[in-house]
Amino acid sequence: MTIESASRPLLERNTLRFLCSVLIKGGTRGEICRLLDPGVFQDPLHRVVFEEIRELGSIDSRRLRELLPARVTNRGFPDFDLKSFLAPQEVSEKEIDELFESALQLLDLSHPDEETFHD
Repeated sequence: MTIESASRPLLERNTLRFLCSVLIKGGTRGEICRLLDPGVFQDPLHRVVFEEIRELGSIDSRRLRELLPARVTNRGFPDFDLKSFLAPQEVSEKEIDELFESALQLLDLSHPDEETFHD
């Protein structure tokens, strides 16, 4: 499976939006973060955001959203704005399915020698 380079940043961003969503539980977020290889994030900001989400572990998404901006800023992105990064804030169930699909595609890229996580 190849992913067009133009869609890669969107795929990464959608995965991060999914991981920050209030619609998933902390344990689910932690498990996905454990399975994802940070190396699949080609954008430096996306990689740092992912690493910080993973580092925070299985915490409540509201707490994650409180802590994440300062942590990303401390990693060298002083202009990081979580609200614009996660926009749109409100996500429908249909959209969460699309965001989840992005996460599955990055999981496939994290484990290229294994069976795919989605069909």
